[in-house]
Order: sequence, then C-alpha cells, then structure tokens
Amino acid sequence: MNILVTGAAGFVGKNLCESLKNIRDHKDRTRPNLKIDQIFEYDIDTDKSLLDEYCEYADFVFNLAGVNRPKAASEKEKKSEFFSGNFGFASTLLDTLKKHKNTAPVMLSSSIQATLLGRYSGSEYGKSKLAGEQLFFDYGKNTGAKVLVYRFPNLFGKWCRPNYNSVVATFCNNIANDLPISVNDASAELKLLYIDDLVTEMLDALEEKEHHCEFDGGEAVGDSSGRYCYVPTTHKATLGEIVDLLNSFKEQPSTLLLPEIAPGSFAKKLYSTYLSYLSEEKVSFPLKTNVDDRGSFTELLKTDTHGQISVNVSKPGITKGQHWHQSKWELFVVVSGHARIQERKIGVDHNGEPFPVLNLDVSGEKMEAVQMIPGYTHNIINLSDTENLVTVMWANELFDPSHPDTFSEPVEEN
Repeated sequence: MNILVTGAAGFVGKNLCESLKNIRDHKDRTRPNLKIDQIFEYDIDTDKSLLDEYCEYADFVFNLAGVNRPKAASEKEKKSEFFSGNFGFASTLLDTLKKHKNTAPVMLSSSIQATLLGRYSGSEYGKSKLAGEQLFFDYGKNTGAKVLVYRFPNLFGKWCRPNYNSVVATFCNNIANDLPISVNDASAELKLLYIDDLVTEMLDALEEKEHHCEFDGGEAVGDSSGRYCYVPTTHKATLGEIVDLLNSFKEQPSTLLLPEIAPGSFAKKLYSTYLSYLSEEKVSFPLKTNVDDRGSFTELLKTDTHGQISVNVSKPGITKGQHWHQSKWELFVVVSGHARIQERKIGVDHNGEPFPVLNLDVSGEKMEAVQMIPGYTHNIINLSDTENLVTVMWANELFDPSHPDTFSEPVEEN
C-alpha cells in the first residue's frame, strides 16, 4: 500500500508519518495485516510537481494540509488565506486524483469549528473548513471514492508547536521552561484529543476500521452509518486543571512524587506531552543521597498510593536493616554484588524458642525479588570483601516520620 500524507511536516502529519514508517520498517508489529510500501510526504515546501506523481500511485490519502493561523494582517486577507489553504489546496488535491482516475480512499482533517456553533459562530476558519468538508463529500458522491471526514477538537501531544494554536502546547512549553503563562478563565473547559489516540484511529482507517458518527450540535455521537468519522477517545479538562497538573509535573524532580497517572487517563497523556518540552538542562536532575560510613541511601520515586522506590548501597562486609515492620512491606532486588538477606519471625515458638532464621543468598548475576514480610525482622549483608552491594528497594508506602512503623531488632543474636 502506498500512502500520501499532505501536511506531512505538521504536528499531526509528523506523528502519523513516523508511525507509518515504523510499520513499513517492521519496527511496529502490532498491525500484521497492514502492509506499507511507500509513504509520500507532501508539504508546503515540497516540489509541486510531485503531487501529480503521488496522486497517481497513492492507495490511501490523508489530507492534513491546511491553514489555521494565517499570516495576513487584515480580516479580508485572513479570510482569503483560510480559503486558499483549507479549500484551495483540497480542490487541487482532489482534481489531481480525478486526473489519474484514482478513487483511493481520502481522509480530511477538519475542525469542530466547522459546526459554526456557539463561540465558533462566524469563524472564517470554520467556514473554510466547512467548505472543504462539502468539497470532499461532493467528490465522494461524484467519483465513488470513500471519503472520511474528521472534525478534530483541541489536539495535544509531542511535537505540537507552542505559542501557535494549542494552549496545551504553550502551557507545557512555558511551565517546563520557567516561562510565564496567562489564564483568563481557569474554569474554561476544553475537549481534548491526544495525538497517539488520533494516530491509532488513522491507522484503523487504513484497515477499514474507522469509527463513524453524526453530530448533535458540537458533540460527536457514534453511528456506524454516520456521515462523519471521529476518534472515540477524548478528554475534557478545564484550564485550571491542566495548569495544576503541569505544575505538579514540574515539582516532581524536587518532591520525587509522581501524581496519579492511571492507564489511559488524561494525566498520563499530558505527562508524556509535558516531558517532550523539557529543555536539555532539565532532562536530568540531581537526587539527594544520604551517605554514612556504611554506604548510602537514595530515594528515586514516590507515589501517594503505590509507595516509593529507593537505591541502597552497602559497603563491603556491611549489614543493614536489623528491624521489622507491623504492616509495611518491602521488596529487595540486588542488582550488583552478592548478598545474604535474612528474615526471622518476631517472638518465639510454642517451645519458647526463637523462630528459625530464613537465609537467602542473592546476587546481581541472577536477579530475584525478595519480600520483606510484615512481622519479620530482616537485614541485608554484603558478602563481598571488596565490592559495594547495590540494592533497589520498593516500600508499599511513603516513609512517615510521625508513624515510621520501623522497630529495631537484630535477626541473629551475637
């Protein structure tokens, strides 16, 4: 299959093209039935003569080209630029396909502004998008070609240009890089579509699995026979909620606290987006390491609901731990060196004797996760005389100095 992507250098186009290349080059094996041969990337700087060649051989066309932020100063000139970019090029594209009698499926990226409802009423951009939609529907009716028209809400994700037409991109960039932001109405709600969800839908369309809908005002309503297409997964968030989340992401290197990022959540997708705007100086950040004559202890990550992860370094011959917990539990994973982990149940057996000691020898050569059981005192001993022991430790809860749940007791009496 040969695929033509117009607007290939833009935000959506770049994300789509990179995903198509991964499938073409067999790096992405999640769509085994999708065979991609050539990807024709067309943008404003592409040699115009190539459009003719691409339209002759394309088996599917994604028309992502368009103007959403005109350069013109006057309203009349802006209107002309909108129609030239959003209607004029679309007309040229469809005429070129007709020239080659190519009835390959064509997809149009339109906008929710094409509804011309509410705050979009009178929008010249919306009018130009609506005209483009009708052009595509007429083309499908006249040629029999399959036409897929998508009305996108606010898009966000990696590679979206800040200070252009995406408030999320602008907020991510500015907060990540200590630049000011302006929020006129924190309660203003946005409908948001994440770029990876959009690309997934476009790949579905290549496999004839697109989702159809009709519009009830500005809302897409799923309908298998609907005239329009849509991405089922969208999110709603207020500007205030977005800013609060981004500020919590920004604070993470100092607090080590990760916010709740449930699978598929807006927070998870926003965090991925935020990270893509970090400057080179902020890609890495220092960690506080507590050092003593036994070695060191460094906290890596914390969460409110899933505990924390730390790295413990023990010098040769050193024993650490020698304590127990009422309820807290931990996992130890030795990643470098050789260790003996010992655990003993607190108290005595029915004969009044201490419970037996469980000895577990572990090493970084064969990594194992060892449970520190509540009600068992435990330790970790570096068995080497020359090498440091490095252990990754997970605790099921954050350390609370007002309720540490940690009680000293040696595993073995000297």
